[in-house]
Amino acid sequence: QVQTVASGGGLMQTGETLLLSCAASGFTFSTYAMGWFRQAPGKEREFVAGIIKGGGSAYYADSVKGRFTISRDNAKNTVYLQMRSLQPEDTGVYCCAGDPRLHSLVVDTNVDVHCGQGTQVTVSP
Repeated sequence: QVQTVASGGGLMQTGETLLLSCAASGFTFSTYAMGWFRQAPGKEREFVAGIIKGGGSAYYADSVKGRFTISRDNAKNTVYLQMRSLQPEDTGVYCCAGDPRLHSLVVDTNVDVHCGQGTQVTVSP
């Protein structure tokens, strides 16, 4: 069964740091680029960050560049999102998805492994 399960969310204050994890199963994780997405109340889902299958290159949305870092551990089938200098606009449900092509994740089109269980991040002013 193909699935992703995100964890690590919580209620945070502006400026704090948080680490999210997303465990994947049911597919060959090491051959997939992975991406983090978020959805705020009343808004469409947006791409946050993506990382290639080997972990050597990453791509970020402008809104999180310089504050968030994506990484992965292929031995653990897990992708991480280190979130620094959290802002209220970072509030949302975060989830991870996968695709053989990073570009598909960046444009959020025809993604092969869809977001599964997400984790709520709430940042108060």
